[in-house]
This record gives sequence, C-alpha cells and structure tokens, in this order.
Amino acid sequence: MNAPAASILVIDDEPDLRTLYELTLLREGYRVETASSVREAREQLRNQKFDAVITDMRLPDGFGMELLQDLREQQRRERCVVMTAYGSAENAVEALRAGAFDYLTKPVDLKQFRSVVASAVQGSGGVPAPRALRSGGNQSRNGVTTSGDVLGTAHALDRLVGESEAMQNVKQRVLKVSRGMAPVLIHGESGTGKELVAQALHACSQRADGPLVAVNCGAIPENLLEAEFFGARKGSYTGAAQDRDGYFQAARGGTLFLDEIGDLPLAMQSKLLRAIQERSVRPLGSTQEETVDVRIVSATHRDLAADVQSGRFRQDLYYRLNVIEIVIPALRERREDLPALCKALLTRISQDSGMPAPALTTRALEAIAAHPLTGNVRELENLLHRAVALSDGDELQVDCPSASADGSLPRFAPPAATQGLATPAAAAGGTASGAGAMAGYATPQPSAGSTVALPNDLQAWLDQQERDILVRALREANFNRTATAARLGISLRQIRYRIARLNIALPGDPDPNEDIG
Repeated sequence: MNAPAASILVIDDEPDLRTLYELTLLREGYRVETASSVREAREQLRNQKFDAVITDMRLPDGFGMELLQDLREQQRRERCVVMTAYGSAENAVEALRAGAFDYLTKPVDLKQFRSVVASAVQGSGGVPAPRALRSGGNQSRNGVTTSGDVLGTAHALDRLVGESEAMQNVKQRVLKVSRGMAPVLIHGESGTGKELVAQALHACSQRADGPLVAVNCGAIPENLLEAEFFGARKGSYTGAAQDRDGYFQAARGGTLFLDEIGDLPLAMQSKLLRAIQERSVRPLGSTQEETVDVRIVSATHRDLAADVQSGRFRQDLYYRLNVIEIVIPALRERREDLPALCKALLTRISQDSGMPAPALTTRALEAIAAHPLTGNVRELENLLHRAVALSDGDELQVDCPSASADGSLPRFAPPAATQGLATPAAAAGGTASGAGAMAGYATPQPSAGSTVALPNDLQAWLDQQERDILVRALREANFNRTATAARLGISLRQIRYRIARLNIALPGDPDPNEDIG
C-alpha cells in the first residue's frame, strides 16, 4: 500500500500567487490547502495536520512569524517555509533562527520552490516529489572532497568520540539543528574535528542521500576561486576546454561545507553572499544564472566577529553564515575523553597499518596527558602515530615532555618551551573544564621557580619561537609547504605569509638571504 501524498498548507494574501503555488504543488502530486490570512491559517491548522506550511511573511492581519511561533509552542510536526520579499535578508535570518525549516525569496523561482518543498516534506511522513538522481562516489580536487557515501546517523555521531558533557552538548546540538536548512557555523580551534561535525550534520539531515562537498577555502588559489565555486563555461579562460561545474552545482541536493571560511578574500566573500542569498550562481563565462539547492555549513578557527570589526570579513556574510553556531571544545577542555580518543585513534592506526596496536597502559596515558596537546585531536593522532612506530613490544611507549631524575612521569608538566607560562584557561582566571575527571591528571600550572629570563623584546622572542617551529616542521616535511601547513593546522596561504614575514628562505628559492640550516 502506497504512503499518502504529503499535505501542504499554502498561505498568501495575493490570489494569483496563491493559485500559482497551489497548481504547482498539485502537479507534483501533493494535497494542498490554502489560506489568505493568519486567521484562516489558524483555522486550517486547528482542523487538520499538514506535512509542511508555506507562508508569506506579511499578511493582512499579521505576520507569518506568528504562525511559526504557534507551531513551535504547540510542538507540531509541520515544517514551516517562510517567503520573504526580495532583499529582506534580515527577515530570512530571523525566520531561520526562530525555527523555520527554510525560506524563499520573492519573486519565487518555481524550480527552487518545488525543491524546497520536497526537502521540507521528506521524512515528515508524506511522500516528497522525486528528486533528480545524483552521482555517488568520492572525488577530490583543489582541497575539495565530494562524497556520495551515506553515513548512518548513529555511526556519524559515534565518530564524534567522547562522553564528556562538552561533547554530549555538541552531539545534541547536531541532532537538533540537522533537521532544518538554516546555515550552520562550526567554530573551534584547529584539530578539534570541525569536519567530523559537518559530516555528522549532513548524515543526520534529510539531505543525507545527497552529496557532501567539503571545500578548504584556504587551499584554493585566489585567481581560481570564482570558477571553482560557481563553475566555468568552455573558453571562459585559458585552458577551459569544456564546461565544468563548481562546488555549488556539485553539492545540489546535499550539503556544501566551507572549511576555514575566514580565509576567503573580501572580493570572493561578496560573491559568496549573493549566491547564498539568491540561491543561484552564474558560471564564469555564462550570461545565465543557475538555481542551486544546497545547505551551507561553514567552519573556522578564527574569531570572525573580531574580523568583522577589523574589516577583514563582511558583516552581512557573517550574519548570513552564523544563523546557528556550534562550538567545538578544545581537547584541554575535555581531557576525560582522552582514554576513549586514544583507543579510537589506535584502532584506526592499526587498521591503516595492518598491524596490531600496542596496548594502551596507564603509564602511556599519563605520558600523553603530560603533553599540552595545543593541536587538539590532530596533534594527539600524530603523537600516537609516532608512538606506534617507535614502540617495542606489546605496550605503547610514549615520549614524555620531561621526566624527573628518578624517571617518574610528571603530572601534566608543561614542556620546557612553555615553563612559566599560564595555560589559556588559567589566564582567563579559571581552569579547563573536565580536567579533573581523569584521576591523577593535574592541569598545567605556572612554574613559580622558573629560571627562564623574561624577554626584553616580547615580539622578537615570539617571532623566533614561531620561526623555529616552522623551520622544524618544514624540514620534517621535506620543505613541502602544503604538508607543513596541514601538519600545523593552518592554511597554505597562512604558511606562505608566515614564511615571508619571518624571512625563511627555502631550498630552491632565488637569492636567499639566509640558509635555513
């Protein structure tokens, strides 16, 4: 027996538009009821339940937001799509924050209208209109990964390892915000797992059967940004031998994940804002715009609010992206998750190498906890890779930052380079949350008896520390800038800037001022 067609309530005070929307949905096979005011809509909602409600923002006797509030207060299942006037970006953002599933900008594009309605009714008990087939598989180019694989909801959340209160909050927020289409901004330090959260958001959403396209905004050459994002037509630039889709087209029906969004140049930020607001893109070399159906999820380790104040990031784009924020805790704020994280990472390392992983002992855990792990989970993984490679026997052997004369392991002693310096949590006047949940692990404390002299020129001292770290990382990566940037958790553009600022000459550079060795 076939499931019943989805039922939709359309609310608009303009008879011609109301009829147009009704006929469009009837042709798609939906059951449709209409209303021309808030009063009529409330009467319809009292009499029956719907799968979706589509309402104009302004009505003769009130606002569509009132109906949205009614649905939330009554805990109704209907997903609400709000239609706003052209250019009313603030209204759209307000509706999404108030719980709207999605929004449409008037004059409404009917193709986009059908697509948004199909997304709204999917999973609500009705039968959505059939979607176009999408290609699966994984592709990668210019720091972009396109995945057609579908992660189950439970599996996607399981990949967010940890049962600390901080991680439980993240998982609950992922489940809650995955149901809608509101843009999500994931904020966290480098190495905290922002892409894993984006994957979980996609896998838990009604768009899970569509593609997830992950873009590293800092890894794309500036002169290629427009073509990569919006596509290009044959002959639009030298070497364009055929038409090519961009990231927006590749993510149709799915999720577009913009990692390190703060690295985008201002000129590209303006074009991205328009594409998000209008839900259409114009490929390079084309005179026609193409409607795109994607959900935007972005991530950054930067303080975008501060970047807005300094003029490095557009305020209107920031508010458009930051409709819903998910903050990923740093590893120092959830150290009780270290045992579970280590076990999960060791299992993955073992599978990748095809060799059994050494046993994780209490001594090894204490040695791991003695590291500051400022690079978060990424640094932890690198530490375990190195430990597995260098371990002899059945037990994991981890180098400790420093050991006492009797060979005993310190209780979270900071490395020599940071002796006498407070941790970020201590500098803020508190301690890292959850730090005491692992018995025997103490948080790092400033060394009262430190003999390290205070620098006379702090900036010069910091520059020298940064230079030493970069030189060491470059050497270990055979002077490959891309690999070095990935190792340090920064973008390629950032590492190029730092190499130039710190006057680091690399092998093969013309007229080097000094030798890197």
